[in-house]
Amino acid sequence: MHRITRLAAATALAFTALAAGAQGFPDKPITFVVPFAAGTATDQIARALGNAITAETKQSVVIDNKAGASGFIASQFVAKAPADGYTVLVTTNTTHAANEHLYKKLPYDPVKDFAPITGLGKGGQIMVVAPTFPAKTVAEFIALAKKEPGKYSFGSGSSSSRMAGELLQQMADIKLLHVPYKSNTLAVTDLMGGQIHMMITDTATGLPQVKAGKLRALGMSSAKRSPLAPDVPTIAEAGVKGYEMGYWFAAYAPAKTPTAVVLRLNELLVKAAKSESAKAAFYEPTGTEVFTTTPDEMAKFQTAESQKWGRIVKAAGIEAE
Repeated sequence: MHRITRLAAATALAFTALAAGAQGFPDKPITFVVPFAAGTATDQIARALGNAITAETKQSVVIDNKAGASGFIASQFVAKAPADGYTVLVTTNTTHAANEHLYKKLPYDPVKDFAPITGLGKGGQIMVVAPTFPAKTVAEFIALAKKEPGKYSFGSGSSSSRMAGELLQQMADIKLLHVPYKSNTLAVTDLMGGQIHMMITDTATGLPQVKAGKLRALGMSSAKRSPLAPDVPTIAEAGVKGYEMGYWFAAYAPAKTPTAVVLRLNELLVKAAKSESAKAAFYEPTGTEVFTTTPDEMAKFQTAESQKWGRIVKAAGIEAE
């Protein structure tokens, strides 16, 4: 047997053996801690995966929404939770790639305080305005913003949403007023009510409001159009060449969680993400791509993403708060 093949086989056997060491897990309910409010995309994916895991293990999965402070509350809670695998952070790039560049001091360490379990999904965002807003295209919005710098506002309830707006300002050479929210759903409510002018939010939150006629879609933040909204151009093709800003979901356990338990959680979450029930409940309706990894792959991906977000924050000239 070739040396590399032998090494791969040995690694696979070790992985299986370690996971088997926690086959009795879970023997009680697992809590998925979500850093954002009920109804957000992160909440939706947590519930879809939780239901799939319950069907697999016959153990309930409790969703605990600890929204606010850009994910600080939930992250800190999980970082200090018992390292037994029964408390899992279902989160996004907000807490584990962006925050360290947006804030001078975090109450948690996104690397040292956590054991990566797996990636869960990747998605694009949608640029939306109220139906009464005068701009009907990205180009028209940019023209309005250039005519009166600082007059128009954009809301955000996550770092992905905020950075999408910041990147648009940077690349389109416009000046907008940023209005922060605890969650994207709260920002969408104010957008529909006319308190803010625009936001770039996850499709799970924004697209249903577009389909209901409560918001108007101007563009997609992804590199290609969404199959769920094929008539909505990407922001790049609508005039801001090279524009792209997506987001990702991942699961983390507290640091020092036994490797066997982390691998068992990986096994359960990867299977749940690929299940028909999760695809039907979350992935397909929101246009989210299934994105699963090994714990080690997730750690490497997080490092690369953190470096990328750091570059974007620096280029946007954002001062750490």
